[in-house]
Amino acid sequence: MRRYAQGRVTHFLSRQILTLSGAISLVFLVSPRVGLMSVLIALTGELIDVLVLRQVPRWLDQGKSVERVYALTAALAGLQAATIAICVNIAWFSADHGVATFFALAYLTGAAINGGLVLPFHRRAALVRLAVYGGTVVGLFALDLIVGCDNKQHFMYDMMGAMIMVYMVKIFVEFSAGGHQRHFQNSRDLLVQSRTIANAMKELREQQKEARNLSLVAKNAHDSVIMSDAEGYILWVNAAFSRITGYSAAEAIGLRPSDLLNGPESSQEVSTDIANAIGAGRSHRAEILNYTKSGEKIWVEVNLVPILGDDGQVEMVVAIERDITDAKAHEAELAEATMAAETGERSKAEFLATMSHEIRTPMNGIIGMADLLAESELNPDQRLYADTIRSSADALLTIINDILDFSKLDAGKLWINPVGFDLRACVYEAVTLLRPQAQSKGLYLDLKLGRGLPSFVWGDDGRLRQILVNVIGNAVKFTEFGGVTVSVECAVASEGYEIAIRIQDSGIGIPADRLDSIFDQFAQADAATTRRFGGTGLGLTISRLLARAMGGDIIATSTVGKGTCFVINLELGLADSPANEPVTAPRPTEETAHLAGLTVLVAEDNGTNRLLIRKYLQNLPIDLHFAKDGIEAIEMTAEHLPDFIFMDMSMPRMDGLEATRNIRAKTGPQPYIIALTANAFASDEAACRAAGMDEFLSKPVRKQQLIDKLAAFGMSGHDMPDAKQALPPSG
Repeated sequence: MRRYAQGRVTHFLSRQILTLSGAISLVFLVSPRVGLMSVLIALTGELIDVLVLRQVPRWLDQGKSVERVYALTAALAGLQAATIAICVNIAWFSADHGVATFFALAYLTGAAINGGLVLPFHRRAALVRLAVYGGTVVGLFALDLIVGCDNKQHFMYDMMGAMIMVYMVKIFVEFSAGGHQRHFQNSRDLLVQSRTIANAMKELREQQKEARNLSLVAKNAHDSVIMSDAEGYILWVNAAFSRITGYSAAEAIGLRPSDLLNGPESSQEVSTDIANAIGAGRSHRAEILNYTKSGEKIWVEVNLVPILGDDGQVEMVVAIERDITDAKAHEAELAEATMAAETGERSKAEFLATMSHEIRTPMNGIIGMADLLAESELNPDQRLYADTIRSSADALLTIINDILDFSKLDAGKLWINPVGFDLRACVYEAVTLLRPQAQSKGLYLDLKLGRGLPSFVWGDDGRLRQILVNVIGNAVKFTEFGGVTVSVECAVASEGYEIAIRIQDSGIGIPADRLDSIFDQFAQADAATTRRFGGTGLGLTISRLLARAMGGDIIATSTVGKGTCFVINLELGLADSPANEPVTAPRPTEETAHLAGLTVLVAEDNGTNRLLIRKYLQNLPIDLHFAKDGIEAIEMTAEHLPDFIFMDMSMPRMDGLEATRNIRAKTGPQPYIIALTANAFASDEAACRAAGMDEFLSKPVRKQQLIDKLAAFGMSGHDMPDAKQALPPSG
């Protein structure tokens, strides 16, 4: 549209040559008045057309509808063609009949040719002009035919001439339009080709730039870059390769990296894997020990990338090698540090085991003798002394147990053993156990059980009881007025119950800035609290670790001077009934006749402990013997054939484990063996059972524990469930 408008405006004057020539011809052939009238009519149509077409670019820039502009300019083309047709009619009818026929046809032909030139740019305008011109010719000849002409031959010649001119116009317009179309297509093809070439040149420049950048990266990289052919022979290396290995590019090119860098300690297996990866055309990563030119050992991380050709075959292999010698050294240091840490953990465990044994052994004598002393006739002061010894020993034993439990939890070696148990009974037992302590301080200790508590739940009742005793005991210890309230609530969860046990005291409270630290190991709210109330600061730490091990947690809130609230949240499973019904062993004081004739051997190297056990069991109708070590235990077992053996684990010459294995290896009736040990770890119990012992008692051992074990054995007819009655010799 723009080109049509611009072309019509630009060639306005050149088109007027035809107009003026026609007008001048009419001036001479007809009259000046007719010639002047014709030129005015023709110029009027041209001027209107041109003036409107001058506005077309502005209209298009303003966003006017192209279709409306297209229709308007087509109508103006028809108007301009009509003015030319009027001029032709004037010439046709002004001259004598038949005189101006050729002139009129020639003028219309020129006008038609001029109008047909715009066909590629404004098809509608061109067709309108051609229609007007064609209609004019047809109209003129039709009029002659209707009016009638004198010379039929002359009419036919004029008709044939008109047809020839029409055909000439058709040929010219088609040729012009075709030429324009060919020119347009050629120009379009050239444009496409030029754009394709430009894009190709752009891609080539980008590829050259990328290649240059890659070349710069490879040359200046800190890692070695090696380019090899499909056979693995080096084609190119960067500067980093020479810096790391000491070999120049000239020395490296033409050799395989393995030939150049491998040494006595290089892994042949890794080298083979690298060669296989190159042959298979796949990427590969490996770490290998190489040697520099000076013989220095270096560890390198190799990353192979094969470059495949169009046929899928390997054309080149790019290897990027990173010096990881320092990382390997750090890795070795880390391994040594890990080993040292593990050694330290083992040393700590061994120290705790030794400490446990060394402390529990004399503690056994202290507690045992205090118990025996308390059973004798004492005056009030003496009984106070004996009770003080017992309570102090119990407190010391609690501290030892706390330290051992924390050590096990910290090492992840304290297991949770879930069973079905009565939740109400578990909480009630813990509260009942601590109520005398609260009453001795003038405090209340209340228990509130919420509605909907299940009869039985699935969890570790022993660990829950330990948590409750620690937390409730802690509340009682730090409360001087008022008391402690324990409440239990339960909510049903998808796979069990969510239990919330709230322990609210009216004690001294904890400052907000110290609330989080009360769960830290060996920590209390402040030093004054430690001096005033005592304790190791491990009870809450152990309780929280146990709660978390059971899928829960302990949360504390407190107000200084008003008290503290601990909430124990636990997730417990479903259980229909308790896993084990409690079995109460008969008291030997009630009936000891069933022990008559029972032969008991005690293997214990500590004289105090032997004396203590003798005192514990002296009133029972049993045949009691003592051995000082494992060898004596074996000899006395063969001599006295005991029914029951209390076997200490740690003894001189031969320990209890080895002695038990020797006893179990012999044929004949086997005694029931219970380990007596100051070692309190689960691994110790496992070792005892592996050696052939039937049960495990941790020192210090109370009198009632020994009597209960013997009573249960006697009541069972000397046939306890785990007893070895007649084992074949082992090994």
